[in-house]
Amino acid sequence: MTLKIQRLFNIAMVLITWLTLPMFGLRNLKRFLPSTVLVILFEIVNALYGKKQKWWVFYNKPNSFLFGEAPYYLGPFLGISLWSLRWTYGSFKWFIILNGIIHILFAYPITFLSKKIKYYTLARINNIQFFLYFFSKAFLLYGFQHLFEQIRHKKN
Repeated sequence: MTLKIQRLFNIAMVLITWLTLPMFGLRNLKRFLPSTVLVILFEIVNALYGKKQKWWVFYNKPNSFLFGEAPYYLGPFLGISLWSLRWTYGSFKWFIILNGIIHILFAYPITFLSKKIKYYTLARINNIQFFLYFFSKAFLLYGFQHLFEQIRHKKN
C-alpha cells in the first residue's frame, strides 16, 4: 500500500465513523463518551508500549503513532465502543458477546486482510493474543460506564 493510499484509508476510517455519530444522538453521546474516552486513553498508553515491543508493525513510513494507530483509535475503536455501549449497556452478557464477535473479526479476517494489502502485520504477538489484547478493554469499558452511571444516579 502506498503512503498516499494509506493516508486516504486512514482518513476514510475516521470519516466513516464520525459520520455515524449524528445518528447516535446527543444524549447518548453525553452518556457514553466519558467512559469511551477513558478506555481510548488507556489503550493509547498500551499501544505505545506495544509499538515499542514491536507487537505489530505498520508497513509505510513514517512509522509514527499519528499515521499508524491514531486513525484506528479516533475512528473504528471510538465508534465500536460507543455503539456497543448504546446497543447493549444494561446486559453485560450481550455486551461481551458483541465485543467478542467484533474483536474476533478484527483479530482474524481484518488482520489477515491488512497484512495482504500491506497496511499492518502482527510481529511479536499472534492473532489470539491480539484478540485478547483488545477484548480485555471491553471489560474496562463496561466497568467505567457502570461507575459513571452510579455517579450520575447519585447526583440525581
